Amino acid sequence: MTVSASPGAAAPEVTAAVLVEAIPYIRRFSGKVVVVKYGGNALAGAADEVAALASFVEDIVLLHSLGVLPIVVHGGGPQIGALMARLGKTPEFRDGLRVTDAETLDIARMVLVGKVNRDIVTALNVHGPIAVGLSGEDAGLITAAEHDPALGFVGDVVAVDARMLRALLDERLVPVLATIGADGRGQSYNINADTVAGAVAAAVGAEKLVFLTDVDGIRADPADPSTRRSRLSPGDVDALVATGAVAGGMIPKAEACATAVREGVGAAHILDGRVAHALLLELYTDQGVGTMVTEMAVGS
Repeated sequence: MTVSASPGAAAPEVTAAVLVEAIPYIRRFSGKVVVVKYGGNALAGAADEVAALASFVEDIVLLHSLGVLPIVVHGGGPQIGALMARLGKTPEFRDGLRVTDAETLDIARMVLVGKVNRDIVTALNVHGPIAVGLSGEDAGLITAAEHDPALGFVGDVVAVDARMLRALLDERLVPVLATIGADGRGQSYNINADTVAGAVAAAVGAEKLVFLTDVDGIRADPADPSTRRSRLSPGDVDALVATGAVAGGMIPKAEACATAVREGVGAAHILDGRVAHALLLELYTDQGVGTMVTEMAVGS
């Protein structure tokens, strides 16, 4: 019997080669923690948000099936902005951070904890009861402090209590974390999700920290895709930030990568989350598809 491939399908020998190429990576990452920051821009920037979320969820489920211990940290900036607009509230930003008064904080909590977090958890649990939604407020997971009085309820990470995350990972569950934290008095703060992802990765001793966003990595010239750097050291990242090559919303991602690697995370990656299965391509193929930050980087 002759079996014909569907249009666009890879030849069997190509599929086999890809699977063989993945073998050493499957062995290497089994039992290791991988923190994945799923940015709101990666979801909102996709042509089909439902398909984009489904593709991301498939990647996390496959990682879980291969013995990886994923932790998902998510943002939701575009979704927060959309709800603010519907409510007639105009967003205000200073140095890339959202000015957050009490009403904006309530909106952020509703979107992050009540909408984006639940959407990701529900989508994961379609594949089996594996995901648990959390906020940094739960069991004192993230202790926060005010970043700048002029910004209102925008917080910095003071500490991450990883005990609950470790307990969930020990039960082979996938924590999905919304980035609202609280201080010792119970005051809540909205915290930059990139910063939280880096702090969580360091706290749990992650093998990998991966940022899925709407750009293909760190570029020497932000306007020129051909200048994407495939490998950088933390020092390289510092230099690109200092020269202004890394700017705007890429700064917290790049700095979180550099800080996490310096604090013991094996490697940090920035990928275009709009590319189907970018997470799998970066982790399980020789070439990769984004920028990797590692102590032993070779600039390219």
